[in-house]
Amino acid sequence: MAWVLRFRKLCYVEPTTVNCFQSSSVDHHQQQQQKQQQPCSDTKLEKLNKCEKVITNNSASILSGPLETISKKKYTTKREPREWRCMDSCCRMIGYVFTTWWLLLFLFNCLPSTFPGFQIPEAPGVRLKHEGLTALHPVVLVPGIVTGGLELWEGRPCADGLFRKRLWGGSFTEIFKRPLCWLEHISLHNETGLDPPGIRVRPVTGLAAADYFAPGYFVWAVLIENLAKIGYEGKNMHMAAYDWRLSFQNTEMRDQALSRLKSKIELMYVINGNKKVVVVPHSMGVIYFQHFLKWVETPPPMGGGGGSDWCAKHIKAIMNIAPAFLGVPKAVSNLFSAEGKDVAYVRALAPGILDSEILGLQTLEHVMRVSRSWDSIMSLVPKGGETIWGDLDSSPEEGLTRDLAKKTSRQNDGNSTDLRRTVQIKEPVKYGRIISFGKEASQLPSSQLSIRDSKEVLRHRVSTDSNACGDVWTEYDEMSRESIQKVTEIKAYTASTLLDLLRFVAPKTMQRAEAHFSHGIADDLDDPKYGHYKYWSNPLETKLPDAPDMEIFCMYGVGIPTERSYIYKQSPTVKCKSIPFRIDSSVDGNEDSTLTGGVHYVDGDESVPVLSAGYMCAKGWKGKTRFNPSGIATYTREYQHKAPASFFEGRGLESGRHVDIMGNVALIEDVLRVAAGATGTEMGGDRIYSDILRMSQKINLQL
Repeated sequence: MAWVLRFRKLCYVEPTTVNCFQSSSVDHHQQQQQKQQQPCSDTKLEKLNKCEKVITNNSASILSGPLETISKKKYTTKREPREWRCMDSCCRMIGYVFTTWWLLLFLFNCLPSTFPGFQIPEAPGVRLKHEGLTALHPVVLVPGIVTGGLELWEGRPCADGLFRKRLWGGSFTEIFKRPLCWLEHISLHNETGLDPPGIRVRPVTGLAAADYFAPGYFVWAVLIENLAKIGYEGKNMHMAAYDWRLSFQNTEMRDQALSRLKSKIELMYVINGNKKVVVVPHSMGVIYFQHFLKWVETPPPMGGGGGSDWCAKHIKAIMNIAPAFLGVPKAVSNLFSAEGKDVAYVRALAPGILDSEILGLQTLEHVMRVSRSWDSIMSLVPKGGETIWGDLDSSPEEGLTRDLAKKTSRQNDGNSTDLRRTVQIKEPVKYGRIISFGKEASQLPSSQLSIRDSKEVLRHRVSTDSNACGDVWTEYDEMSRESIQKVTEIKAYTASTLLDLLRFVAPKTMQRAEAHFSHGIADDLDDPKYGHYKYWSNPLETKLPDAPDMEIFCMYGVGIPTERSYIYKQSPTVKCKSIPFRIDSSVDGNEDSTLTGGVHYVDGDESVPVLSAGYMCAKGWKGKTRFNPSGIATYTREYQHKAPASFFEGRGLESGRHVDIMGNVALIEDVLRVAAGATGTEMGGDRIYSDILRMSQKINLQL
C-alpha cells in the first residue's frame, strides 16, 4: 500500500508540470510526443482517469478498488494555516536562547584574549604557585545540605535501571521521567528518619560527590582546581561526603560516616608527615563538623573515643564557609509552608503552576512531604531563642540595617568597619517576629497585640478524619479547621514560640527531629545532660575542644538582602491536600523599607543572615569564653558581594552569595594560604564590612 500512496501523491502534486507515469511498454519517443499532445493542463479528474487506465492495464485487479475510491475524493491544493500554540513560542524562545549562547561561546573562543572585556583573570592557584606556595597541610572538604550527590543502591520496581545512578545531583532527569517514583526514593521514613523499607539511597563518594551540583553549576570544583594548582591531589585532599538528609548522629549509626571521617583524618595526618589537617566545611557542613568535634572526643558507644586531645593533635584550622551556626529563618518557612521568597513570588504571579489540582501538580505539598522527612532541616532552625534573634519589640539588627537597595560596593584591604552605611527606616521593623499574621501584626508594639501563651493556645490539637482526604500527604491533612484557626490567633511568633508552632503543625516531624537536635542556650555547660549528642551541633550548648593552637575562621558573604522574617496569611483554599498558610506576597513596605513581597530582609549572603554566620567568631568564641575555654583563635573574614562585571565572569569572581562564594577569588586565596601554612594573623586577622560587631554588642548573653 505504501507505493500506492506514493503514486497518489505524485498524481496530485500541485502545480502539475509533468504527467503521471506511463506504462513501461511505451518507448521514450512516444512518451515525448504524448507529453506535447496532452499537456498537463488537464483537469485532475481526467489525469486520474488516465492514471487509472495505465495502471489497470498492468494490475487492474490490485488498484481498481483503491483508485476508484480516491477519484471520488475532493482534493484541496492549499494547506490551511496551522494554529499557533504556546508550545511553539516556548520552543522558538528556547531556540533563540541556545543560538545566542552558542554564538557568544563561539565569539569568546575566537576573539583574542586581549580584546576588551575578554581577559581571563589569572587563577588564584596559579598566582600563588608563582609566589612559591605549595601544598603543606592535608585538606578535608565537608559539603553542606543538598549540594552532595545521592545515588540509588536498592529501590522499588518503578526504579528499574537506576542502580547506582544519581537521584540527587547531576542532570536530575529522573524528576521528569518518573516524578512520583523519584519523590518516593528521595524521601526518608516519616517515623524513623532512616531508609523506607526496600529503598537504599547512599551518598556519592570522592571529590565528584559535590564538585558540581548540576552540569555547569559548580560547588567545590573551582576550589578543588585551585588547590590542585599548588600541588594537592587524592592523597592530601578528601571530600567527606555524607547523606545530608539524615540527622548527624544517624549518619554514624547507618553509614559510620563520622567513624570514616575520623579514620581518614588520622590517615592523612600520618601519610603527609604528621601534618595537621585543614578542614573546610560549607553551610550546614559547618554544624555537621561542629557535631563531629564533640563526637570524636566522647567515649564510645555514643562517641568516637578519640579523647580530649584528638583535635589538638590532628586539626590545624577549621575554615567555615557560609556558616549557619545559629540557623536560618528560611528553614522555618520551609517547614511551615514549603516556601521562601522565590516560591512566594512565583505563586503570586502564576498560582496555577504550584497549586493547580486540575493538573494534579500540587508541587508544594510534595515538597513539604519530602522535606519534612529530612531531619537535617531541623538543624537549621534558629538557635538561641529570643536572646539571639530578638523578641516582639527588639532584635540585634534593628536600627543597624544597611541600605540594601543602594548598597555600596566599596572595599578596603584593612579594617573596613567604617564603610557601613545605614538607612533610616520609616516603618517600625520588628525582626524578632519571625512569623506574623498580617502586616499590622508585624509592626504594632507588643502592648497593642493580643498576647497569648503559645503553649496554652497550641496545647490541644484537634484531628480530623484523614480518610476524607484519602492518603495523608502532609500533617496538615490530619488537622481540623478549628486547629488551623488556632494558629492565627497568635499574631506573631518569635524564635522561642516558633518551636511551639512547629510542634503543633508538625508533631511527628518535631518528635522525631527533637531527639537529635536542640535549639536553646546552655546555662551550665558542665551539666551532664549536655553530653548527649542532640546538643553537639548547637554552638550555644557545647564547648569547643581543648586545642589552643587550633584556629577557627568564619568566612561569609555580605551585602545581599537575606530573608529574616515573614508575613503570612491563610490560604484561600480549604480543600484536602492543601497547605493552609502562605506568605502574603502582596505586602510591601515604603520606599526605604526592607519589606518586599511579605518578607523582611537583612544583610547576609542571600541564605544566611550575618547574625547567624558571624556572631560566634565575632563574640561568642572571641577570646576565652565559656563556649571556648581554651581560647582558640577565631577570625571573621567577610567578602563584600560584587556582581559579575561581564557575562564571561559567569557567577562572579567576587560573589558573596551562599554557593557562588565558592568561586570567590579572595576566599580561595585565603583557603590556599592557610593550607600552605599561613596563620590568621599573617593574613591580616579580621576583615569586616557588616554591622556584626554592633549586632553582637546588642546580644545579652553571658560568656
